Amino acid sequence: MRAFRPSSYPAIRLKGPTLQGKVAVITGASRGIGQAIGWELARAGARVVLTGRDEQLIGELAGRMRRDGFDALAVPLDVRDEASVRAAFDRVGQDYGRLDFLVNNAGIAHKLSPVQDLDPGTWREVIETNLSGLFLCTRYALPRMPDGASIVNNLSVAAQGMWPGHAGYNASKWGGLGLTNTLREELRPRRIRVIALLPGPTDTAIWEQFMPERTRSKMMAPETIARAIVDCLALPENAVVEEIRIRPVTGAI
Repeated sequence: MRAFRPSSYPAIRLKGPTLQGKVAVITGASRGIGQAIGWELARAGARVVLTGRDEQLIGELAGRMRRDGFDALAVPLDVRDEASVRAAFDRVGQDYGRLDFLVNNAGIAHKLSPVQDLDPGTWREVIETNLSGLFLCTRYALPRMPDGASIVNNLSVAAQGMWPGHAGYNASKWGGLGLTNTLREELRPRRIRVIALLPGPTDTAIWEQFMPERTRSKMMAPETIARAIVDCLALPENAVVEEIRIRPVTGAI
């Protein structure tokens, strides 16, 4: 049996993760989980690109970050619009020359409705935002991502669950998980890590879209999700947490 040598082990890490100088794009960054991820990445040293449809909100957020000494840029982006996506990632390429982390966070839900009553326009909007938007952002980000980069797709527990009345949302998230798993295998030769984020109930405004009556006190904070993501991104580049399943400790809400 090999002798135990304490000196062969690294010192315990006492400070938080560092992502110094890494370039990160977060979609849907103006509020909720996306905003929390932006702050957490900035605090870890990353140069953050905050994107969203509301130019004023992301601009104000980037301004607050810069006043706090962080490197932040606001770029308008509608993930449903291919021209908007292409322009946003062209801007990232021009300003930074590369992209180390892509966080596909933009997403919407819809009012609970059985399939026979679900408006086709609502269905298309949810699928275009949550699934086609995921594809488009990844498609235009990849040429700017070096080997060893990382992609995080925020999919929610709906990617593995079934809730009556939520067909459009569930379908978009199940499709997103299929795309994520396929993408991971395609990108292994480039050592690009692809992480499926499957958070449980989190206290964000999306609940107003389908279950406004749900109590928020037992839900997780967006900052909890953001911390888990940054910890995974800070792992050595030869390791990946392929799926982040995180739930409130109380279980059901």
